[in-house]
Amino acid sequence: MSTLVLVHGFWHGSWCWSEVIPHLVAAGRTAVAVDMAGHGLHARRPRWFTERPYDRAAVAAEVSPVADVSLDGAAALLTEQVKRIGRGEPVTVVAHSAAGPVLTRVAEQAPELVAHAVYLTAYMPASDMPAVAYTRIPEAAGDQVAPLLRGDPAEIGALRLDVATDDPAYRRGLREAFYGDVDPRLADAATGLLTPDGPLGIMLGTTTLTRAGWGSVPRTYVLCAKDQALQPAVQRRFVAEADAAFSGNPTSVVSLDASHSPFLSMPGRLAEVIVQNG
Repeated sequence: MSTLVLVHGFWHGSWCWSEVIPHLVAAGRTAVAVDMAGHGLHARRPRWFTERPYDRAAVAAEVSPVADVSLDGAAALLTEQVKRIGRGEPVTVVAHSAAGPVLTRVAEQAPELVAHAVYLTAYMPASDMPAVAYTRIPEAAGDQVAPLLRGDPAEIGALRLDVATDDPAYRRGLREAFYGDVDPRLADAATGLLTPDGPLGIMLGTTTLTRAGWGSVPRTYVLCAKDQALQPAVQRRFVAEADAAFSGNPTSVVSLDASHSPFLSMPGRLAEVIVQNG
């Protein structure tokens, strides 16, 4: 049984797996959660987030301190983490949301390090396609994250959430987008841990996929049917594109009746899925 490496999505941190890891360990698996580049202990917060008085204009205008984080850099960090945790042996990597392109790059460049790639309602872009392109396709219509973004991502270098605001309508929008089926008290606690900036560079980067690289790695897609951040139709498109390109290695699909964050709403069930598919 391979070691499990858990990677969070944008704005989150390794903390989001804290409810899942005990279930994985109880099932006899070794599991380690890591911080993605620009997040968690690797995060750098903009001035408007820490300085007072609160400057609403700066929220939309300040260039992000993580604007220099690229898909290349994020993949290099994850590769280093995987090598250290697995001690050179292949590991199962579980990627949530915007960590998907990072896992894809690592699996393409070093398939020998990835025993199984698990995409948890994650971006799984096709060859040479940036993840950001999937936010503009018809299937993405109705997602609840886009209205929450502040500033021009191309100008500030990040996908920015105003997690410092006290606007009740905005904070309700955060909960609905990410934690629609999570206990409200737990959702409030999670919202308080979010960092404001997701590096745009991760979403802009592309990876050329090959049969010997990413196409050779066993993969599972965990589809979340109630997701309002990454629409289920977009998730299904990822699977369809992957299977069309690499028909000899089809994607195993598991569906959860969950919103964007099953690691909080159904950690036990998610752990079962990971154990069964990793």
